[in-house]
Amino acid sequence: MPPFTSRVVYAAAHVVADPNADNGPGRPAVLDWDATLRFREHLWSLGFGIADAMDTAQRGMGLDWPATQELIRRSGAAARAVDAANVPSLLACGAGTDQLPAGTYSLSDIRAAYEEQLGVVEGAGARVILMASRALAASARSAEDYLTVYGTLLSQSSNPAILHWLGDMFDPALAGYWGSRDIPTATATVLELINAHPAKIDGIKVSLLDADHEIELRRRLPPGVRLYTGDDFNYPELIKGDEIGHSDALLGIFDGIARPAARALRALDSGDLATYDRLMEPTVALSRHIFEKPTFHYKTGLVFLAYLNGHQDHFRMVGGLETARDATHLIELYRLARLAGVIDDPELADWRFKVMVA
Repeated sequence: MPPFTSRVVYAAAHVVADPNADNGPGRPAVLDWDATLRFREHLWSLGFGIADAMDTAQRGMGLDWPATQELIRRSGAAARAVDAANVPSLLACGAGTDQLPAGTYSLSDIRAAYEEQLGVVEGAGARVILMASRALAASARSAEDYLTVYGTLLSQSSNPAILHWLGDMFDPALAGYWGSRDIPTATATVLELINAHPAKIDGIKVSLLDADHEIELRRRLPPGVRLYTGDDFNYPELIKGDEIGHSDALLGIFDGIARPAARALRALDSGDLATYDRLMEPTVALSRHIFEKPTFHYKTGLVFLAYLNGHQDHFRMVGGLETARDATHLIELYRLARLAGVIDDPELADWRFKVMVA
């Protein structure tokens, strides 16, 4: 299917673990590459761009840098096979600093780690997403440190990049990002950075689960800079927008609700807001359940959905994170998934669900 026309939409995609490998906690990640790439082809077939090597792919929670490099390269090759002329619209990949062990570092060390990863992403032909950095959050002493590091990276980026503001509900190590725990103060720093480099920034992905803040920030962005919603609680209204504007999207929940979301976005393209609302509304309860606290374990729910829908043959995850949610959570997830219309093959899903719960 062609991409959506009224919004730029990236689905953040999960990875499929090799079930025959030791993917336990602290072990090097070993992926089932065929299943991982088939799932990306599935998302492309529905019209989504893919945000890869992000937190949905378990960056910092099981997917190590060696496996991440291979994921970026393989996804880049797959995107070129789909449409070599438009790879950045098909694929955006995270560049971060997670090859650095936990600790504090000089700004030059952090910048060098970012530069290494930026080179891998650009080498794959993908759009760069400058991921929020645990190392920078631990090491920065002021907002100026963020402006210095990001300003240098943006000046080096070959094409406009996507900034990444991930709240501490998704990663507690990112508390106080942009130099302050006060959101208005952090927002002022973000806007200072964007206004200093508007031509080098495609947009900013915001995952704070605060719709009012997102709308306010969106209205303050300079022309041409997108706000990509990462709000997995309030995405339908933010994407639909208002009389002043709308958010584009870079969302993990689209990994799990891809089919109904694609139909809703096609309806939005044609101006059919009633159909958009009808298709999106039932998915919200499912998304809020998948992303319930502790929010960073949402990946478990997405992989469980992929297993129920036949996108992979097992419910295993790198880092052993299939155990991160209990049976009660998964039972409610399945109930909400059926109500939301995201189950492709009810007979297969019901059989797999009963086996897993048993």
